[in-house]
Amino acid sequence: MNLLTTETSDRHTNATPAIDVTALVKRYGDTLALDAFDLTVPYGTVCGLLGPNGAGKTTAVRILSTLLQPDSGRAKVAGLDVVTHPVQVRYRIGLTGQLPAVEDRLTGRENLELFARFYRFSRTAARNRAAELLERFDLVEAADRPPRDYSGGMRRRLDLAISFVMAPPVLFLDEPTTGMDPGHRQEVWNAMRALVAEGTTVVLTTHYLDEADQLADALTVVDHGRVIARGTPDDLKSAIGGDRVDVIVDEADIAYVSELLTRSTGTIPQVTPTARRVTVTANDRVGTLAQVARTLDDDGVAVHDVSLRRPTLDDVFAHFTRNIPDSRS
Repeated sequence: MNLLTTETSDRHTNATPAIDVTALVKRYGDTLALDAFDLTVPYGTVCGLLGPNGAGKTTAVRILSTLLQPDSGRAKVAGLDVVTHPVQVRYRIGLTGQLPAVEDRLTGRENLELFARFYRFSRTAARNRAAELLERFDLVEAADRPPRDYSGGMRRRLDLAISFVMAPPVLFLDEPTTGMDPGHRQEVWNAMRALVAEGTTVVLTTHYLDEADQLADALTVVDHGRVIARGTPDDLKSAIGGDRVDVIVDEADIAYVSELLTRSTGTIPQVTPTARRVTVTANDRVGTLAQVARTLDDDGVAVHDVSLRRPTLDDVFAHFTRNIPDSRS
């Protein structure tokens, strides 16, 4: 879906943040979707919102984009309260939701030209902007076909292109590259970087942790409606400790190897059954690697691979969302 602006010259150069949220609360019946949620995003930056399904990310975006009202708390976007000044907020934001929402009775080109005309582009300027975005999002060959004939990925790219017609001061992207192949994801990343370079502030929710690592200036990790961690990608990686030793073993040996390494290292490994991987934190890089290899060799465990690596955002996500108590009631 798209909720787009017709006013984009409202750029702030002072210290006022683009987004300023304090103690937001939102309930759906007995479910507490947001629990004293806080967020501050400076202008001209990308904020990544991470969290498992149902963590509250989309609820937060819907409140900030005026599609939903909070039960309590305060939220300002571009200096305007989203509850008391929703219309003014809408003139300053763009939103691409999780599902594409384009007009199937028009061609892709006509969709883009229509939105450009909504933004008071002249007919010539609207045609030129549509042509530019069709090129940027690799839709030139499909430009004169209706979106109902597009693949899912193509429809998504058209939806994103519509959001980029104008560069609003604040842009919300909710899972923007879901279902895209790596090449088209890279195109969206490049387009987003160009917007940010021009001063747009982006709030990005994504399940692709490499996407957050590549694009976000700062990350906010959300679970059960609460912020459980925040910082730059590098800060969060450093916060969870040292390097990692990954051990790949037979599926049948995963539980045994986890118990064996717990006794040997004194730490509880992270287990990824789908990858047949047991991961041990290695504060003493080479020492831990040697200890793990020696333990497995002494016990006669069949090991397919042992490697030492730096922490990733996958490790950050697993660390901060593991064993978070559910206080929703």
